[in-house]
Amino acid sequence: MIKEAIGTGPSVDAAIDDGCRQLGMSRDDVKTEILNLPVKKTLGLFGGAPARVRIYVEETPLTIAQNYLTGIFEQMGVIEPDLKVEETENGAVFTISGDDIGFLIGRRGETLDALQYLAGLVANRNTESYYRITINSGNYREKREQTLTALARRMAMQAVKTGRSVSLEPMNPYERRIIHTAVQGIRGATSWSEGDESARHVIIGPEKGAAAPKREGNGGQNRPPRRDGYRGKPRGKRPPARRDGEYRVAGAPVDKEIVVPQNEKPEVPLYGKIEPKK
Repeated sequence: MIKEAIGTGPSVDAAIDDGCRQLGMSRDDVKTEILNLPVKKTLGLFGGAPARVRIYVEETPLTIAQNYLTGIFEQMGVIEPDLKVEETENGAVFTISGDDIGFLIGRRGETLDALQYLAGLVANRNTESYYRITINSGNYREKREQTLTALARRMAMQAVKTGRSVSLEPMNPYERRIIHTAVQGIRGATSWSEGDESARHVIIGPEKGAAAPKREGNGGQNRPPRRDGYRGKPRGKRPPARRDGEYRVAGAPVDKEIVVPQNEKPEVPLYGKIEPKK
């Protein structure tokens, strides 16, 4: 993209200065092309023409974003911030550092995300391929990525364990991408996005076909046996029969065991004989 202006003046230098003022740039940042040299008036009264110079600059998405951010910082009261630029394969990373610039991050990085979004729109206004703009302040992005990755892994493992889906708070596309990438590393878990615009959020759940773990029930019938083979006292069953077809009456003293046939009822009361005092 080429940004240009036509400067005029009584001299070539004056015309260049006029063109730079129109573009809002310095001489070191622009290229010039002389269109017309100044022509003096005949006898100081007739004819004459000012110098005309074409001032232009070949703007790239990087320079467009950089100029835009510089203007925004000035409007926000950030005077001469330390702005470092690192170009990547298909974009650039702007790192801002300095004193008292915490307000540029905002709550959970909302201000930083807004600046990044706007700079990306301006940089890609007249481009065919997408040029990704990333804005970082200190190591905020790295810390935020670690936090989101840990959250995604924890929620994914919880979803696999319980068999239920969990919904996260609304996030921007950059943070949602971090969540999806982290969930892919958890076996049996999946994630997807729902909602529109600012309400768009990530939902983490178990993969289709993944069954939730079985819960113990039926009075502990599904509990694994103890090492000694004991599975608990059987319920609703009478004492085991003796070899001779008879059984012991419950409640009878051990040393005076009363044995009766199975087809007869015991004559001894269950709790023993009670006699009144004389």
